Amino acid sequence: MILRMNRRVAVRGVIVRDGKLFAVRQKQYDGKAVATNDYWCTPGGGVDVGEPLVPALERELVEEVGIKPVVGPLLYVQQFVHNDTEHMEFFFAVLNAEDYADIDLSATTHGAIEIDQFGFIDPAKEHMLPEFLTTEPVAEDIAKPDGPKFFNYL
Repeated sequence: MILRMNRRVAVRGVIVRDGKLFAVRQKQYDGKAVATNDYWCTPGGGVDVGEPLVPALERELVEEVGIKPVVGPLLYVQQFVHNDTEHMEFFFAVLNAEDYADIDLSATTHGAIEIDQFGFIDPAKEHMLPEFLTTEPVAEDIAKPDGPKFFNYL
């Protein structure tokens, strides 16, 4: 039996500076009220149908935080199911981390709407999703990429 479900493809930027990971706490919409998610995640978002991954990441980061990334290697691929949707997420290294030290969300097209908090955090001390970002040697993976690592939660 073949199961049919929706699929969502997303891209994420992995930005490390001084041993900390740039992360955002996104606003969550429930149709009426807006609340803040209780977890941090890397910035990024959905890929449009037919859109290449790297330009999608560039677009998403400019929309959310106003900084065009210098995109490095693909580090991680995550696949999971949530709410009857299969998610495929591609995590790329972003090499211009210093540019993310000073961000003005009011100057972005989506940032003030989607993001509640942002900054460089210690993922081991915060509630971070996906969880593998709290255990993987992210800075080492950026410095010496050895092909993408795959995380499958199906």
